[in-house]
Amino acid sequence: MSSLTHFDAQGQAHMVDVAGKAHTQRIGIAGGRIEMLPATLAIIESGSAKKGDVLGIARIAGIMAAKKTSELIPLCHPLALTRVAIEFEVIPARNTAAAGISCKATVETIGPTGVEMEALTAVQVALLTIYDMCKAADRSMVITDVKLLEKHGGKSGSFVAEN
Repeated sequence: MSSLTHFDAQGQAHMVDVAGKAHTQRIGIAGGRIEMLPATLAIIESGSAKKGDVLGIARIAGIMAAKKTSELIPLCHPLALTRVAIEFEVIPARNTAAAGISCKATVETIGPTGVEMEALTAVQVALLTIYDMCKAADRSMVITDVKLLEKHGGKSGSFVAEN
């Protein structure tokens, strides 16, 4: 358990002490997608969803989620975020590939700990919001491939996921 920082020498969960860590610029980028029926994607693109602007509301939900990550994940530190950006890309149906929307969250701070969890939380909640707003039209939607794409800053340096 020594490599898992959220456990002490006795194996008890604890919040990691970051007091002595350098304050550096930290960037976390996460991504994921939601697959849906082409008709559901058409509703989103046309702006005719009964609950309103699906992607606009999902963007705000993702930003709010990044800001509240420490309230949702028990051992995350509350952070003063300097930037949260949520981007969506429409994925039309092709051959056997489902239609969908990809989401990418970029989160930044200057501090002693990274923002990977905030980026991952932002993506999940943005995609869940799309599901919530469109479930009346399509309960078969699938949220998939949520992962950390990049992380920069801090002692461990950079990480860039392989495709």
